[in-house]
Amino acid sequence: MEKCKKNVEPLQFILQVLGGKWKLHILSILYFGKKRFKELEREIEGISAKMLIKELKDLEAAGIVNRQTFNTVPITVEYSLTKEGLTMKPLLDQMNQWATEFQQNVNKKSSD
Repeated sequence: MEKCKKNVEPLQFILQVLGGKWKLHILSILYFGKKRFKELEREIEGISAKMLIKELKDLEAAGIVNRQTFNTVPITVEYSLTKEGLTMKPLLDQMNQWATEFQQNVNKKSSD
């Protein structure tokens, strides 16, 4: 039971940090480089500005996303992955590969 608990606790932490409908989507976009707020809002279909702000604040608080403001009129806000956020690249790549293969298997079984 103790070994199981040790395995579950890190997974629960990951879900706490990355859980929800939008966070992985945001990270996968920022993985390709810096984005302004409006760019993120346009690229993530179906997200409201309020929800995007909340998710970005959560990711910033976790140390995964960096928020940089520029003194322009109007103020420009740019988001990027932090050094720690960039370490998630292999994880995101593996999750993408797994999802692709899993979806193909499900589709294959449903067509049989």
